[in-house]
This record gives sequence, C-alpha cells and structure tokens, in this order.
Amino acid sequence: MEWTDAQAAKQASKGNQQAFRVLVERHSRAVFRLAFRMTGNEQDAEDVVQETFLRVFKQLHTFDQRAAFGTWLYRISANCALDLLRARKARNEQQTPRGDEAALHWLDHVAARDPSPERVTRSRQIAGMLEPALNRLSEVERTAFVLRHYEGFDIAQIAEALGVGAGAAKHSVFRAVQKLRRALQPAWEVGAG
Repeated sequence: MEWTDAQAAKQASKGNQQAFRVLVERHSRAVFRLAFRMTGNEQDAEDVVQETFLRVFKQLHTFDQRAAFGTWLYRISANCALDLLRARKARNEQQTPRGDEAALHWLDHVAARDPSPERVTRSRQIAGMLEPALNRLSEVERTAFVLRHYEGFDIAQIAEALGVGAGAAKHSVFRAVQKLRRALQPAWEVGAG
C-alpha cells in the first residue's frame, strides 16, 4: 500500500511498524542532509537522524494530522541538531572539518557545465571560506539559513520548524545572510579584481 505521510503517521501512531518504516525510508535522507548541513559532521548527522526518528516514534501521538508531516519532522530534526550543537558548545568541542570534497558538495549544483579552471579555483576558495563562516553563525541563524537556502523552506515553514514567529525567522535568515556576505567579501573582491 502506498501511504501518504499523514496516513503512514496515523498508522505508525497505532503501532504499525511498516508504516513507521515507510516514514523513515521516505525522509531519512532529507533529515541527514539537514543535520549534516547544520552540524558539518557526518557522524553527528547520523546521530541526529537516529535521535530524530526516536523522538518521532515517541511523539507520533502528538502529531496534528492537519499539519504537514515534513515540517513537523524538520522541526524535530532541527531541534535535535541544535541540542547536539549546544551540547558540543557546552563541552567546548571543536568541530571536525568536512574535507574538501564534502565541503564542495553544494558546488555540484552550480549551473556551469564546464567551469573554467579559474572558476573551479575560485569556487574552492569560496567553499573553503563558507563552512567556517557557517560555523560562526548562531545555531538559530545557521538553521534558518540552511532551511531557507538549502532546503527551500519559506519563512512560515522556517518559523514553524524553529518554533518562532515569522518575523523572528525572517530576521534570523537576514542576519545569517549579512554575516555570510561579510565573511565571503574577500573572495568577491579577489574575483572582481
């Protein structure tokens, strides 16, 4: 049977393990992608995915069937990632860098089919600056930025995922963009020169 998210969530809340498995299989990649972008670390992202689906399983009875399951799931996932980042900060841990290949993953979506060597070099330089700049954002700013610019959420969805008002979500995205622009300014100046 092909369930919608709402149907699968309803069945899973009644104890149907196959329905829960459908939700996990359908959404685990997206949750991992969000968690990886927020934490910058593959192992942490895997931990966030596990914690997210554990919380989903425990909280399915609270899911409002009128809401979008994906938005509800992203809110839980974002909160799990934020909890991990806060715990890391409290322990004063250093984040493991992604490495060049993983950090450049977002460049796979750049439009040019055959970029010039100069463009590839510049793109690598920008990617090398982007990850540390993202890490300097507050947890809320980074989450808002990732949801908006990587996941394509609108402001209302970001607000719901973060559990804040639309104005606060919009302001978080704006602050993140401003901070990233300042951090990446040297790369733009070199490219313009």
